[in-house]
Amino acid sequence: MWVGYKKGYKAWLQLEKSLQENSVMAYLHDVNLLTTFLQQQHHNSSPEQITLQHLEAFTKWIHGLGISNTSQARITSGIKSFFKYCLIEDIIKIDPSALLEAPKSSRKLPDTLSFEEIERIIGAIDLSKPEGERNRAMLETLYSCGLRVSELINLKISCLYLNEGFIRVIGKGDKERLIPIGSDAIKYINIYHNHVRNKQPIKLGQEDILFLNRRGKQLTRVMVFLMLKDLAIKAGIAKTISPHTFRHSFATHLVEGGADLRAVQEMLGHESITTTEIYTHLDKTFLRTTLQQFHPAFK
Repeated sequence: MWVGYKKGYKAWLQLEKSLQENSVMAYLHDVNLLTTFLQQQHHNSSPEQITLQHLEAFTKWIHGLGISNTSQARITSGIKSFFKYCLIEDIIKIDPSALLEAPKSSRKLPDTLSFEEIERIIGAIDLSKPEGERNRAMLETLYSCGLRVSELINLKISCLYLNEGFIRVIGKGDKERLIPIGSDAIKYINIYHNHVRNKQPIKLGQEDILFLNRRGKQLTRVMVFLMLKDLAIKAGIAKTISPHTFRHSFATHLVEGGADLRAVQEMLGHESITTTEIYTHLDKTFLRTTLQQFHPAFK
């Protein structure tokens, strides 16, 4: 019964919301969980017959499966999205999920690197190898612009406005944003582009991709992760580090330096300011630590 609704919802997510395939599949998984629950409870109800009581029973059911609060909150958000679609498409007249509450999830503060640790990681790059110049340009860009790793590996030469000090990035949901780029990142992008990339073979269809592997093909997320993990070991840094750590560090250092939260939100490409607000918590921790360390009366 729900197959047609799911197909329509999938098309809406792809066409109206412009979501990437993995996000679409995650939302559909949430609806599949709901229909599994309804079948187990022998509720062969269509969306217009679902009530808040059904959905509250569903949230209790997923809690009983041992799913974390964070995942429960995400699933609840997916269910709300489905019923929003149903309301827009006039499948239902009243949204049963409007008053549905998700469990509170504690927001874990992300790991960050100090500027000195970032310099140590970049300093561990072997510049005697051609990929060394590429790796330095990549890490300088990650830290200078706060990019997601997917945005880094998809960065196009045609999206570089280095003379103006900006790059154009295509983020989540194919949303574009302009991000200022620092002089060091510009310097090392130019070195890599002019002295390494221009001298290597490039596969068909990869001509506009900035960062390439030795075979002239686009890098993968895993390649960047493994490269960074290896550099962290060489730099003697014991923290669990990923490309996202550079993004967190970029945002944290901006907030600690007094940057406007709206500006940080714009540069990170966060759709909601509440996502960016986690860095205000980091900032408060930083301030408290500073007071404890340097203020004689704050012990």
